[in-house]
Amino acid sequence: MLRSKQSEAFLAIAETGSFELAAIQLNITASAVTLRLQTLEKQLGQVLILRERPCRVTPMGKTLLQHLQHIRLMESDLLQNFQGKHPASAFYKLKIATNADSLATWLLAALQQSVQQQNILLDLKIDDQTQTHHLLEAGLVNACISTEKTAMHGCHTHALGKMTYRMVASQAFYQQYFKNDISREVLKNTPAVIFNEKDQLHQQILTQHFGLTQTMFPYHSVPSSTAFAEAILLSFGYGLLPDFQIENRIQNGQLIEIMPFAQIQIPLYWHHWKRQSPQLEALTQHLIQQSKYLFESE
Repeated sequence: MLRSKQSEAFLAIAETGSFELAAIQLNITASAVTLRLQTLEKQLGQVLILRERPCRVTPMGKTLLQHLQHIRLMESDLLQNFQGKHPASAFYKLKIATNADSLATWLLAALQQSVQQQNILLDLKIDDQTQTHHLLEAGLVNACISTEKTAMHGCHTHALGKMTYRMVASQAFYQQYFKNDISREVLKNTPAVIFNEKDQLHQQILTQHFGLTQTMFPYHSVPSSTAFAEAILLSFGYGLLPDFQIENRIQNGQLIEIMPFAQIQIPLYWHHWKRQSPQLEALTQHLIQQSKYLFESE
């Protein structure tokens, strides 16, 4: 059985990266923090923390960290279920992981009514849609939007819909670079816009259709969905934008779809723990209903 004081000391060190900061957080001395960690490591027979600056968690320590973070989140939800809203607040906080494009386009509107009716405060975590489910698996969030179709152990999943992405460029950019041709040689000397290093969609298209890897074409990295779209509109480069963000810009000529053959549909799923609070249950049901309308009209 894990002892709470030793586990709290380990959590504090892992999350602050320092014995001294952990001591301040726990309101005890640094030597007491050290003793508690040593006791836990002796009990488990494993080194959990590498004594560096900052401190690093060992592989076995990461396993314990994920377990304790998950337990902490579940305990928080359990207390909320028993006690209702926190005595000092009229609001209930939910931690949700989402991809940046969903947050920048449809997600807030889909959650608005439920958030207001249930007095929910959102704590949103942003990651690539292929990675968000790892945050749920680690117990760091209550729910997530992910491309992962299969529900993890202890979780439920619901299909939301598919986001369609198109490779587009501004009218001016098209006239400058693509007026005569879009070929492998042209693309090798034409600046693209990608989101960040985790964003593999653009590279997949150029590899599949033109045999180009990410080291073979120039690109801007713009890790913000709104700034990403603006960069393309301002002719910094060409790139993939979701239909939610393009709106009528192709119809009015502001943007040109330069590779109609390269449209991508990304399926999105809502994952949450099987045991969830009434607030999250209400938000889940509302989101599922909203998604039917949003993605049908996309």
